[in-house]
Amino acid sequence: MSDQSDPHLTPDDLSAEESFNAIVNALAMDDNNLRAVMADIHPADFSDDFEQLSGDQRAEFIARAGDLISPDVLAELEDEVVEDILPLLPSDQIVNAITEMDNDDATQIFEEMEDEQREEILEVLGPEDRAALEASFAFDDETIGRLMQREFVAAPPFWSVGDTIDHMRATGEDLPELFFNIWVIDTAFHPLGYVPVSTLMRASREATLQDIMGEDLTVISQEMDQEEAAYLFEKYNLISAPVVDGSGRLTGMMTVDDIIEIIQDENKEDILALAGVSDAGLTDTAFSTVRSRAPWLFLNLITAILASLVIAAFDYAIAEFVQLAILMPIVASMGGNAGTQALAVAVRALAERDLTSQTAWRAVRREAVAAFINGIIFAVALAVIAYVWFGRADIAMVAFIAMIINHVFAGLAGILVPLGLRRMGADPAVSSSVFVTTVTDVVGFFAFLGFAALMLL
Repeated sequence: MSDQSDPHLTPDDLSAEESFNAIVNALAMDDNNLRAVMADIHPADFSDDFEQLSGDQRAEFIARAGDLISPDVLAELEDEVVEDILPLLPSDQIVNAITEMDNDDATQIFEEMEDEQREEILEVLGPEDRAALEASFAFDDETIGRLMQREFVAAPPFWSVGDTIDHMRATGEDLPELFFNIWVIDTAFHPLGYVPVSTLMRASREATLQDIMGEDLTVISQEMDQEEAAYLFEKYNLISAPVVDGSGRLTGMMTVDDIIEIIQDENKEDILALAGVSDAGLTDTAFSTVRSRAPWLFLNLITAILASLVIAAFDYAIAEFVQLAILMPIVASMGGNAGTQALAVAVRALAERDLTSQTAWRAVRREAVAAFINGIIFAVALAVIAYVWFGRADIAMVAFIAMIINHVFAGLAGILVPLGLRRMGADPAVSSSVFVTTVTDVVGFFAFLGFAALMLL
């Protein structure tokens, strides 16, 4: 349910298509009409509609009503769109947006700038904002140090509830825009525990934080990879977590809204990597899309040639029995699908930490047994079809044996390949599919044609 205090229209009031059409139509009218249309659209919906505009339409919009690109809108836009429009926005507007944003959102905006614009913005920013951005960029991309929110509320354990509330009221605008916990710290700024805001508001003013704090802290390191942090949030059902430096001092926090974005980004990255492609953003050209996909297609060409060499080695069998050429793709295709199924399950299990060294053997055994059973089921089906089709029991038997063998190898490859790549330090989602399809094609053709040569010639 939407917040009734929100003056903007929600998706229930105005459909995505209607709001987008309203922007496009308003661009063809005067500026007052354009501003009137945008005043009724929620920033999240505004950003969605703005992303759908063409590059020329976005440029025209900024030229006529660029001040409507508020900090809330900038924080919602996709990175490639932000990168596209930042050169079009005046420096003072960008500075104001970075100043108003939480540090984590400001860092994401700052990442999309060109070096020249970045230096220009840094010169104008206040000392605190500049120091926070520079501190974020001291960490590698996709680490918590780069992504964390540096604004947080911390208090010593001897403070009372009243002291803490009075301090937050006095601090005012320096508080984070959204926070869930007050971190209880010692004199060295090491986190000792936490007090949820809901607990704080229910406690008496005289109670000390030490009396009401929770001590089961899940602490995140600045150097931790974002995927590992997302796993901890999911595992321990966290809504926020303190971030510490190498000496254990509190330096920031992560909240669940940022973690949700990380989870979505990681899942999208894994899905695209399994297909051997990169994300085709709204601003990508056909040439950049070709450049990102061509290397994987070239690798697939090499593996396809390898499978073709296996076929060429048994060309005499195919020349003698043309039925083999008809059935051969079926065996390889079924094995490829079986391997892809096992691979998808294995990569997902590795990402969720369900597939570990302790559970690996059990998972390999399960996939092998499942592949063998599926192999028998579909081997029988293919053998019956082959016999009815060609009227030859020997060809049906070749198809039967080859189908079982290829299914078993496909199932084993689907789980052993990602496990092996993970053991070697490679990302299983990126390169597993090429190896699995190579195994299923080569084994499928070799098993089918090899048994055909032995049994029919």
